[in-house]
Amino acid sequence: MDLHFLRLWDIYSPLLTEHQREITDLYFNCDLSLAEIAEEKGCSRQSVSDTLRKARRLMEEYEEKLHFARLAAESSLAQSLRTEELMRWAQSLPAEKRLEAEAILSKDYSAEVGRALADGKAL
Repeated sequence: MDLHFLRLWDIYSPLLTEHQREITDLYFNCDLSLAEIAEEKGCSRQSVSDTLRKARRLMEEYEEKLHFARLAAESSLAQSLRTEELMRWAQSLPAEKRLEAEAILSKDYSAEVGRALADGKAL
């Protein structure tokens, strides 16, 4: 599995044509072979291969220009490093404050993020 391509697909697939999206989804997300996709879509294996190659090239070009995948990876890594450093700092606190700090640092904020996005506050 090509994780780099999947990251690009997650970000840039809306910029592909519907046909390119369907083919790439079937190949990378549904794990169908070229022959299986060709049969399902009523086209040749070569057509499927050409579509995959073109879609990959387009998404690589988008990434070269926009850098969204790189920025997302950098942001995620920076947050992980900050959290790790804060956890080390929390270890130096007195016991009652350490437990409070560790609870805050290990909390899953997914629900809060979802609400902020839905309310337009995170944009």
